[in-house]
Amino acid sequence: MVQTFITLNDGNKIPQFGLGVYQVPEGEATINAVKTALGMGIRHIDTAHAYQNERSVGKAVKESGIPREEIWITTKLWPSEYGEGKTSDAIDKMLKRLDTNYIDLLLLHQQFGDYIGAYKDMEHAVKDGRIKSIGLSNFESERLEEVLNMAEIPPSVLQVECHPYYQQNELKKRVEKYGTVIESWYPIGHGDKNLINEPLFTKLAQKYGKTNVQIILRWHIQKGTIVFPRSTNPVHIKENFEIFDFELTEDEMNEIRKLDSGKRFFNMTLEQQEQMLGSWKPED
Repeated sequence: MVQTFITLNDGNKIPQFGLGVYQVPEGEATINAVKTALGMGIRHIDTAHAYQNERSVGKAVKESGIPREEIWITTKLWPSEYGEGKTSDAIDKMLKRLDTNYIDLLLLHQQFGDYIGAYKDMEHAVKDGRIKSIGLSNFESERLEEVLNMAEIPPSVLQVECHPYYQQNELKKRVEKYGTVIESWYPIGHGDKNLINEPLFTKLAQKYGKTNVQIILRWHIQKGTIVFPRSTNPVHIKENFEIFDFELTEDEMNEIRKLDSGKRFFNMTLEQQEQMLGSWKPED
């Protein structure tokens, strides 16, 4: 299976398709899912300190026997780790949990706390070789511009909710001049049945001999979005990855673009998010 890569604004090439391990338990579940994905040829794993499974990701990468430089690891810092000096220490702990000498992509997970100090520390970590690329996750308020305006190294990616019902076209315009690429969580709308069973996807699935989910994931790929659908089921991991042997036409891409309705599946306000996330701290 020949997958696609995107050249980021810092020159690094990221596999456009990966495996997400959000809500996958630490231990055998994560280890098996990651090893299964790597065995199929997937070369991008997306984790986070908040997911509490970085150790298992690192173990799976080691046990896979695949050279480390062929695997792209993305992870994320939690707001409790933000701050100049504090973030640098958190990066060192992250490297130990992952059992690796460097991280391919490090993101600020949420737009709260001392994200400016944290971003400065991430820039230093790029310069000293601990991190290859840096970016942001869930920065959609004016705090996005605050980081963009102060950044010496522009974010390579911005990871946000993105799917056919919420295509993030305005957000893309905001980061376009920085060369920042959109990564999608909820690429199939949190498994929403209405989205997956859209008649258009059913029609295209029949045409190409694919599933509706594969049509949606292929749309993301052609749109230039980075995706990492979560699954621990080997059958689903394989199906999700089998999207590089066909191509949607421009007319079909345009038909999917018309489905953009501004519907989100994560609807908390900034204040609600801060209240929910502010008091929690992931374990080391």
